[in-house]
Amino acid sequence: MSRHALCATALFAGLLLALPATAKSGTASTQAPAPTPAPVAQLAPVRVVLAPSVETTLLSQMPGRLTVLNATLGSNVVKGREVVRFDCEEQLARLKMGDAELAGAEQSMEVKLRLQGMKQATDTEVALAASQVDRARAQSGVYKAQLDHCSVAAPFSGRVVKLHVRPFQGVVAGQPLMDLVGDGPLKIRMNVPSLWLKWLKKGAPFDVAIEETGKRYQARVHAINARVDPVSQTIEIEGQLATRPAELLAGMSGNAFFDAPEQ
Repeated sequence: MSRHALCATALFAGLLLALPATAKSGTASTQAPAPTPAPVAQLAPVRVVLAPSVETTLLSQMPGRLTVLNATLGSNVVKGREVVRFDCEEQLARLKMGDAELAGAEQSMEVKLRLQGMKQATDTEVALAASQVDRARAQSGVYKAQLDHCSVAAPFSGRVVKLHVRPFQGVVAGQPLMDLVGDGPLKIRMNVPSLWLKWLKKGAPFDVAIEETGKRYQARVHAINARVDPVSQTIEIEGQLATRPAELLAGMSGNAFFDAPEQ
């Protein structure tokens, strides 16, 4: 090798030693990104259905003809407000008759008492007059109770989900009038594997995806049944939403997602 070639080789070796380690390796000088945390494992989804907090079917307490129906399908009702009224002219007439009989029995009782004071009425006659008063008072109470059945009020605030009758329709005692659901928080009903009882407790959080809205909502376990179904090896639980979105209705369904317990 010539003298000039040896000098060039030595100069290149010196420059190479002077370079930073990063330049030698050809890697960037920025720090490596932090590792992404592993996602939380989830159990298999569970089918759920939304149920009202309270629901009932109003029944007719008497036979008669409807004169007022203050409800339509899906309409709101207010607790204590009249939703159905019957034609009760007959019941009103009976109540007036009962009140008249009661007044007559009370007057007869007063006469017997005065006669007893004058030694002109026996104790037996006075007792019979008193029993007539009690009987008339009880009968008047029956007529008043029947008249009270002429008006049906909503037992709670909510909405009408089904109407069984129409205005001016004749009904019999015990016939369904309408179905109501409350406007309180909705329940989330589901059946989960009974093995989950090892870790599932009241207050446990979960997410519920409702198919009709295409959205997810946060919820918590509100109640756990006291009995396991021995056939399916599942247990019924109820969840409660953290809020009450207006778009959710009773009867909607979807899936609940629970995080797997820590091992």
